[in-house]
Amino acid sequence: MRRSALLALTVALAVVASPAALAWSALGHRLVGELAQRHLDPAAAAQVHLLLAGEADPTLAGVADWADRLRDLDPERFRATARWHYVNAADHSCHFVAARDCPDGDCVTGAIERQRAILADRRQPLTARRDALKFIVHFVGDAHQPMHASNHDDKGGNDYQISLRTDLEPEAYARKRYVDGVMGTNLHSVWDYYLLGSERLSLRRYADRLDALPWPPAATPLSQPQAWAGESCRLIDARGLYPSGHKLDHRYLDAQRPLAEQRIRQAAWRLARLLDDTLG
Repeated sequence: MRRSALLALTVALAVVASPAALAWSALGHRLVGELAQRHLDPAAAAQVHLLLAGEADPTLAGVADWADRLRDLDPERFRATARWHYVNAADHSCHFVAARDCPDGDCVTGAIERQRAILADRRQPLTARRDALKFIVHFVGDAHQPMHASNHDDKGGNDYQISLRTDLEPEAYARKRYVDGVMGTNLHSVWDYYLLGSERLSLRRYADRLDALPWPPAATPLSQPQAWAGESCRLIDARGLYPSGHKLDHRYLDAQRPLAEQRIRQAAWRLARLLDDTLG
C-alpha cells in the first residue's frame, strides 16, 4: 500500500475509534440509566431484571455505556453500529428527514425504533432482546445530547477546537493533550465529559441530587425519538452552545451544566416511559 493511502486509512480509523466521537461520558449514560430505573413501573422493572440477569452489573446504569464499550469489546460490531449514535440534518434545519438524514434507519432515531421492535417481540431470542435493551438505554441518552442531533457542519462539535482551562483530569486517552491545566479538546468532548465530570460527584450522589428535583422534568410530553432529536438540535443555537471564541474555562461549564443535567433527566424520564410501554 502506498504511504499516502496508508496514512489516510490510519487517520480514518483514528476518527472512527476516537472516544471523542461518542456521546455522554460513562457518567452521563449511567445517570440516565440509574434515574430511569428508579422511575420504572413494577412490571417493566421485573422485565428489566429478567433481561439483564447474568450481566456484570444487571441494572440499566450498569449497561448504559455498553454501546460505546463495544469499541473495545467487539470492534467489528462497533464499526457496524457507529452511525446509530447520532443524526445530522443535511439542510442545516432541525427538521430531520428519514430518507435523507437516516438512510436505512442508520441513525440514532432509527436505531431506537428498530431496537424497540426487537425488545417488544417476545419471540426473539433472549440475547437479542437483552442487546436491544442495552442499545435503547444508550441511544435514548444519545438523542438527548445536543451535539448528537446537530445541524452544524462540524461532526457534532468534534471539529470545533477548544482550549479548556480546567483542573479536572482528562480521560486516559487524552492526557497527552493536558498541559499546565489547559486541555486541548473540542466542543463535543466538553459536552461529553467536562460539563458533568467537573461536578466531581459519584453516580449515586449525582443521581440523588437530580432525582430530588421535581418529576417529571419540564417538557417531557414528546414521545417519539425524532422529536427528541429535533428538540436537541434546536437547543444548540437557542441556548448558545457554541461559544464566541475557542478558549473556555469553568464559566462556560457552570453556565451550560444545568442544561446538560436537564437533558439527562428528560432522557431518563422518557426512557422509563418507553420501557413501561414496551415491557410493562
